[in-house]
Amino acid sequence: MEHKINKNLSTIQISGIRQFFNMISNYDDVVSLTIGQPDFPAPDHVKDAAKRALDNNHTVYTHNAGIFELRKSISEHVAEKYDLNYNPATEIIVTVGASQAIDIALRTIIERGDEVLLPGPVYPGYEPLAKLAGADVTYIDTTSHSFKLTADLLEQSITEHTKCVILPYPSNPTGVSLTKEELKEMAEVIHKHDIFMIADEIYSELVYEQPHTSIASFEKIRDNVIVVNGVSKSHSMTGFRIGYLLAPEWLAKHILKVHQYNVSCASSISQYAALEAIQNGKLDPESMKEQYKKRREYVTDRLDKMGLEYVIPDGAFYVFPKFPLNGKTTFDTAVELVKTAGLALVPGDAFSIHGEGFMRLSYAYSEETLKNGLDRLENYLNQIH
Repeated sequence: MEHKINKNLSTIQISGIRQFFNMISNYDDVVSLTIGQPDFPAPDHVKDAAKRALDNNHTVYTHNAGIFELRKSISEHVAEKYDLNYNPATEIIVTVGASQAIDIALRTIIERGDEVLLPGPVYPGYEPLAKLAGADVTYIDTTSHSFKLTADLLEQSITEHTKCVILPYPSNPTGVSLTKEELKEMAEVIHKHDIFMIADEIYSELVYEQPHTSIASFEKIRDNVIVVNGVSKSHSMTGFRIGYLLAPEWLAKHILKVHQYNVSCASSISQYAALEAIQNGKLDPESMKEQYKKRREYVTDRLDKMGLEYVIPDGAFYVFPKFPLNGKTTFDTAVELVKTAGLALVPGDAFSIHGEGFMRLSYAYSEETLKNGLDRLENYLNQIH
């Protein structure tokens, strides 16, 4: 019966990240610098809010778009932080994590034969969702532009079939973000060609030297942009599965249809926890960010001493160094690193063909774990040189 299932699935594989983990899962004494989630517990006041929601019997369906108090708080938060104005009644949808927001956005705007552009290397979760929606996916090579999707690269890549470009920044896997001026130039291209942009800004609270600018703040492309964000990274709430989507009313009402028939609504308990995080946890991301920044400095200093090339990450908690392969593939080198050095990094080709030759290192770990892992990396590099 397998030949009767959705043919789009035949072009989709289990992610390279998961394939790698499955392969190395039986090895002992491995230091892993792979996980893309905060290593801090969710704030106590957020957990208390979830408990209160249970005690108060908030255990039933909510409005499809989410409880209004949460949407109102999101509206106030993005207005204050990013100069975005979205009506909580009609332009904000609370989703089951950022991934579901991306899924329902693509299923709303994509028709079979449309093209979706992705800046490579990039998080591997976008391509399968675009393909399942019926799109063809084209990667834009950003490796020679410090991993940044530029207005010129975008302009050169748009075809008559292009319907949407997905822009995640700060980026997973590189940690690289974009300046306000760079985004302004890209907004001109979006406006000129009148295509959609899905701006995945899930790491927007974890930026270091410069404040995050949302591309949706450029009014001339407000109708073109769908913003995706959430509390997973900002408040260390990955398991709560609360994201949110911002879109103009004319578009949001159609996305809400897909969302309604997909999940009905996000978890009621998690919504009340997210409400607490956004209303009363404004400083929570700051304390985490300071720790990530210290870890970034430690990791990049060690990489410098090892002679590995990388682009300094502006945000998130990843660095993406170029790696000596000695004639092997990146995946095989990553497996060798596990076997011979007891260190797991994510092979760059998990993030598209444009990640070949790189490895993703997450510094969302304690300093002790980072030191142990980087010591092993240094020993490995010394042995192969």
